[in-house]
Amino acid sequence: MPLSNNSDAVARFWRKYLIALMKSGVKESAVKWYVRHAEAYVKASAGRRIGTHSAADVEAWLGGRGRMDGMAAWHGAGQVKAFLQALAVVGRVAASTQNQALNALVFFYDQVLEQPLGELGAFARAKRPQRLPVVLSRDEVMRLLTGLHGMHATMGALLYGTGMRLMECVRLRVKDVDFGYGQIVVRDGKGQKDRVVPLPVRLVEPLRAHLEKVRGLHRDDLVLGAGAVFLPDALARKYPNAAREWGWQYVFPASRLAADPRDGTVRRHHLHETSLQKAVRAATRAAGIEKPVSCHALRHSFATHMLEGGYDIRTVQELLGHSDVKTTMIYTHVLNRGGLGVVSPLDRV
Repeated sequence: MPLSNNSDAVARFWRKYLIALMKSGVKESAVKWYVRHAEAYVKASAGRRIGTHSAADVEAWLGGRGRMDGMAAWHGAGQVKAFLQALAVVGRVAASTQNQALNALVFFYDQVLEQPLGELGAFARAKRPQRLPVVLSRDEVMRLLTGLHGMHATMGALLYGTGMRLMECVRLRVKDVDFGYGQIVVRDGKGQKDRVVPLPVRLVEPLRAHLEKVRGLHRDDLVLGAGAVFLPDALARKYPNAAREWGWQYVFPASRLAADPRDGTVRRHHLHETSLQKAVRAATRAAGIEKPVSCHALRHSFATHMLEGGYDIRTVQELLGHSDVKTTMIYTHVLNRGGLGVVSPLDRV
């Protein structure tokens, strides 16, 4: 990752960049991509390694090398627009990749270099394909869920039964499972929004039994002097004992303790998302399902089956956490196809 021979300057810059990302609420999973896009842009500006310094260091560094006068020629909206256009035209990247690069560079200039780009104007955009989601039939869902075992079976059933996203399920905390009201509170979802989803009645007892096992694991961790989990934002400072409280523990914890890469503290993290992804792929193959199934397909299936069951689209929108009903409308297109929509003329012959 170093962009300069001065390793101290590189470390200072990326430290400032990462802190700014976290303060701005950028998701942990997106941070590495913000860093990669910022680094790629800096490397694309041959000989102009602005990414190795903070805002003040960049000005001093450039000024000391007599490059301040030429800064406007490459350090601004024009260069960024050319870079984004090259991504679409030459690199042929997906629309989501180009948009992510745009967000990363806007953040890079605005928050780190403290020089907002302003209006970029028109540039070649990567085309976003109009694709329909992969939806499983009810029979396929049951065959898939039957192929999952243990913790993965509970997680897969939750994805289909609640419409949660993969990471929303993986990061679920004990305190957010409300057996009394028969609901689950999804915290900090996409767009940093909370929402409520139904807790399937069929999962109440299996989930209670699972949580008893997790509670025993938590007690063992406390005996070992561990038992703390990562707390979001400034909660760890505000409530120093909360990290060891039962309510804050993950519903689906990892099988072993591990050092947190952020501060070195030994904690029990949540189960890694790839564990469930691999289990779903294996269950798909075992069930003989030929569709390209992922964990997200269970969310798509939840939405489609809810609409099939007669629920209105606004209710489904709220359960999925969509900001715009247009996003939810894609599932009506799925319903309008095949036997659920029109009758083929071949079947009328």
